[in-house]
Amino acid sequence: MSTSTSAPASAATTFGAWFLALLWISPMLFALWAAFHPSTGSSSFDLFAPLTLDNFREVLSAAPFPRYFLNTFLLVTLILASQLVVCTLAAYAFVCFPFRGSNVLFMLVLIQLMIMPEILLVENYRTLAALGLRDTILGMGLPYLASAFGIFLFRQTFKSVPKELEEAARLEGANALQVLMRVFVPLAKPTYVAFGLVTVSYHWNNFLWPLVVTNSVETRPITVGLQVFATVEQGVDWARVTAATLLSVAPLLVAFIIFQRQFVQSFMRAGIR
Repeated sequence: MSTSTSAPASAATTFGAWFLALLWISPMLFALWAAFHPSTGSSSFDLFAPLTLDNFREVLSAAPFPRYFLNTFLLVTLILASQLVVCTLAAYAFVCFPFRGSNVLFMLVLIQLMIMPEILLVENYRTLAALGLRDTILGMGLPYLASAFGIFLFRQTFKSVPKELEEAARLEGANALQVLMRVFVPLAKPTYVAFGLVTVSYHWNNFLWPLVVTNSVETRPITVGLQVFATVEQGVDWARVTAATLLSVAPLLVAFIIFQRQFVQSFMRAGIR
């Protein structure tokens, strides 16, 4: 009896999973269809409609995408490198060098997770204006050089490292920095990979803050550059918009396709769901 009832339940679960997967990927499928078809046939879904690369040619000629990609790469690299250093040192201090008030300070870090970045938009802009960093890559990355999420994630990972390994390293004559680099960081590698994926994807697709703080092509990232193809005054050409969108997400898609096994394993080991 249990065997006969479990089979329909399993089939229903499989069908539901495939349905949700198809629903999730449907925007990407539409983008692929519209980008490789003329504007007149992008929404007709005619299987015999001719394919074309003209949308990509028009997009590349209408906007300086190489400059946008370079700006985005520099921005993401700056933020990722700074967050890895700052969050690692902060988490290491919380775990191995507790001090009076450290728990209160860590609670303040956790409270920061509850504050939406948009709330600080005006104050961050005023700070950049006072520092003369408006319309610069450093100015775009300045509010994100540290991450409360990263500090919390690394702290929880470092707390799981056996104390015996730290004590053994100190008996061998290692100083605090050597213990960090030779014991804690190697054991937390899956966590670093998972955090790197999260922060790169977030800041690669971040739109509102770069839109506010940039004014020129020399500093504009790819997400802000896409708005050129979606102006209401000129009419929205979905074929060009989807072509530009595919160009912007192409590096992330290629990276995911190549390293998808490492991506999944790092998230599972880091405990991120």
